[in-house]
Amino acid sequence: MTHVPHELAADFPGKADRIHELRQEDAHFAGLADRYHELNRAIHRAETDVEPTDDFHMAEMRKERMALKDEIARYLA
Repeated sequence: MTHVPHELAADFPGKADRIHELRQEDAHFAGLADRYHELNRAIHRAETDVEPTDDFHMAEMRKERMALKDEIARYLA
């Protein structure tokens, strides 16, 4: 497993401009993107043992991140 953060622009190649536009235009999308970023950073800190967590909490954070990513993907489709 790599410990590289899953940034939205990397997860959705070619969509960085659209992500930026939606962040500016749509408050709900901006909230989703902000929560994704916050959660993504928390997962990265846990994976690199900067802020370790238990396996259950890690799994829950990853599930939430995946759900956010799915919702963001629907916006970008």
